Parts: sequence; C-alpha cells; structure tokens
Amino acid sequence: MGNLVSATDLADAVYHGRGGTLIGCYWRPKEHEGRQKFTSEHIPTAHYCDPQTALAGVPGPADGRNPLPDPDILSRWWERWGVRIDRPVTVYDEGRGLYAARAWWVLRWAGLRDVKILDGGLATWLNKDYRVLGGPGNLAHACTVRVNPGQMPVATLEEVVDAGPDVILIDTREPSRYAGEREVLDLKAGHIPGAINLPNRDLLNEDCTFRSPEEIRERLAREGITPDTPSENMIIYSGSGNHSAQVIAAMEEAGFQLPRHFVGGWSQWCATPALPVERGRQ
Repeated sequence: MGNLVSATDLADAVYHGRGGTLIGCYWRPKEHEGRQKFTSEHIPTAHYCDPQTALAGVPGPADGRNPLPDPDILSRWWERWGVRIDRPVTVYDEGRGLYAARAWWVLRWAGLRDVKILDGGLATWLNKDYRVLGGPGNLAHACTVRVNPGQMPVATLEEVVDAGPDVILIDTREPSRYAGEREVLDLKAGHIPGAINLPNRDLLNEDCTFRSPEEIRERLAREGITPDTPSENMIIYSGSGNHSAQVIAAMEEAGFQLPRHFVGGWSQWCATPALPVERGRQ
C-alpha cells in the first residue's frame, strides 16, 4: 500500500464515490484566513483542516514550535472529518506538500493505517483542470475510530542527546539553514552536531511531486542509508516536524524502514541553552 495518490486517480475515485475521507490542509498565519481560502476553493468532498490547531500542540521552548498534538483535540477534528475505520483517508495541501505530509504522519502516529497524500497537492489538481468547489466542505459521517497515539516511531530530546555513533542523525532542512547561514524561525542558527543534511527538496521534483522510488533510494544511498538500515539506527528531524515528515513519507514509499522522528526538531534543540550547536555545510 503506497503513500501517494495521483490527481488523476483521486479525481476518478471522487467521481465514482470511492474517495473515502478527503482532508484539505490550508495554512495561514490566522486560522480564519486558512478557512476562508478553503471555503473559496477546495477539492470536491474535502473537509477543512487547520494544521496549526489540528496537527500540533501548544508551542513552547520545552517542546518546540509544532509539538505533537493533544489526542483529545485531535479526536475532535476526527469527529469533524467523520474518520471511519472502513474508509481510506487522503490528505492534501496547496502544493508544497509540507502540511499534507505532517497530516499523513500525525494520522499514522494516531493509529490510522490507510492514509495517502495527494501527490503535488491542490496545485497539481488545478493544473489538470479538475473541478473545485466553494463552500464549507463536505458533511461528515459518524466517526468510528479512536485516536490511538504512538503508532509511529519517535525520538525524544533525551534520546537524541544520548544517540550513539551507530545512529544516523538526519537534518531535512535546506542547506543554508543546516549550515547556520540563515535562520528566520528559530532562536539559533545551525544544526545538531553530527547530523547529516538531507534536504526534503532533494526528494521532490520541481512541481513538488515526489521523485521515483529509484531516485529516492539513490539519493539516500549517498548518505549511507539503505532500505536495510534499521529504524532504531536513524533519527530524523527538521525545524519542527514538517519537512522531516515529508522525507519519512518518501522513505517509506521507496521501501525504507521508518526512522524515529524527533518532532521537536531544531526548534526544541536550540531552545535548550546547554545543548551544543554546529555550523557549516556538510
């Protein structure tokens, strides 16, 4: 079961009533602006998701900018979407794929198994001239699934600090942020000492669709990562768990084991004064 669905296949499934639960992740600095954008233009049958409140907890130095969501709050969103045990879930965002990947990872972490990402998001859907709708979105079915957190491998801050030399630490941010040449989101610039740089964009095409499994395997092989690398020997992070979620989805699509996800990421690490910072390109 792959993680991706093409716009063509999703359009066919929606047309024939086989689309399952479709969730559109529209992020704006103010939640009502994201909802307004969804209301003005969304894929038919979609439900609205605000990534900041549905897919993340309250930010703070102890947990980072986008910590894991509160299960009770996530449960309320599941009820709004009408998540059902017998229906697949497809997530999409407006094109870059970061919020869709975050939704994919969080829903899998919370216990859903059949979750797919619309490859290329709304941008690809629009490029193919498929129909969009205005309005509040689809009516929800009764939710038949309970949130069951902890179903995806994670790493705590303490586990990252204590990681031994056999653990590959993967930083998925762009090279300039990894190197500490620019930082506009977090308190310090740089990366966790010993981390390698595997930018999420290296695994995407120019239109933000995912590269082929063969290309993904080839790129990871350059970092000494193969499909046989054990999950416990990999810890992956980004600024706050979005870019890294996209790389995790790409890795699983290409047949790799799931790395442990340090969701707090650089935002949590650099907010802890006693922890060291490394700068410079790989």
